[in-house]
Amino acid sequence: MNSRTTMEHDSLDAIILNGLTKKFRDLTAVDKVTLSVKSGELFGLLGPNGAGKTTIINMLTTLMIPTSGSATITGHDIEKDPEGVRRSIGIIFQDPSLDIGLTGRENLDFHAMMYGIDAAERKKRIGEVLAVVGLTEKADVLVENYSGGMKRRLEIARGLIHHPQVLFLDEPTLGLDAQTRRKIWDHIRDLNKKYAMTIILTTHYMEEADYLCHRIAIIDHGRIIALDTPDGLKKLLQGDVVTLGVNGEAASLVPVLQEKPWIREVNLHNSNLTITVTDGEKRVPELFALAQLSGTGITSVSLRKPSLEDVFIHLTGSSIREQEGTLHSHVHAGMRRRMMR
Repeated sequence: MNSRTTMEHDSLDAIILNGLTKKFRDLTAVDKVTLSVKSGELFGLLGPNGAGKTTIINMLTTLMIPTSGSATITGHDIEKDPEGVRRSIGIIFQDPSLDIGLTGRENLDFHAMMYGIDAAERKKRIGEVLAVVGLTEKADVLVENYSGGMKRRLEIARGLIHHPQVLFLDEPTLGLDAQTRRKIWDHIRDLNKKYAMTIILTTHYMEEADYLCHRIAIIDHGRIIALDTPDGLKKLLQGDVVTLGVNGEAASLVPVLQEKPWIREVNLHNSNLTITVTDGEKRVPELFALAQLSGTGITSVSLRKPSLEDVFIHLTGSSIREQEGTLHSHVHAGMRRRMMR
């Protein structure tokens, strides 16, 4: 992927962040984040767990008060008009929050009542959102008997019941198998296309961001370090990516490679060298020759176009998996209850 069209420049901004910051004592979880998301855009916040993505979402959904900075959602200030924000948004939390002792329909009905939707309208909307996520036939089954993917789809349906202008999805496919994850992706894309709904997606799955998002902000240690379309981000590397599996002392080959003007970047991870080169197909024989001269044996070789993972390594010096868990999530049930008031 990704040949998805970016939003038109004259469309209205649904979300505006200006210097948004959140500190927890000596920890700065979100550091002066400034960005805007256009109406109808499917926008991704990409980074490892603990990078600050969920904290950004918590502030935008009024679950947390910023330390400094400001933000508006569909024109409503998150601090001055939190009720206006809550009326405008839907949110699917990272952690499951369904009542498994109720059926799918009952979960939706209870949530719709919390938004003051009358009985006739509730029935109509429940039918609509169940159809959107493909759960019509499972509506009267207890949620405890749902699969993980079905539960996630029901949570998405619940987030749609009050017709939000902006939908927040915090790690929507976390813990799901690859096949179920792809089905959820297709539901998210359909929602965005069918309803022109503004969707903010947080994820640490590179392929998820690449497949879904019009634009992506890469978050590292609470800061935006890059923001562009998936294709635009991958063009930052300006070359092809060659991965060499090596035996022997791989580190001895690094300075030899760095001397070559056609090699743009070299990263060493365990026994693999990831090398960004111009004209990759032509350069593979030269890489073998350089390895032989340095006494390094090559056990495998692959050539491909850059991925978002390559971009992340280029920008941060490490893979997204190596950065997992550097900060702690600050979501808890007490905050969620504020959304229901």
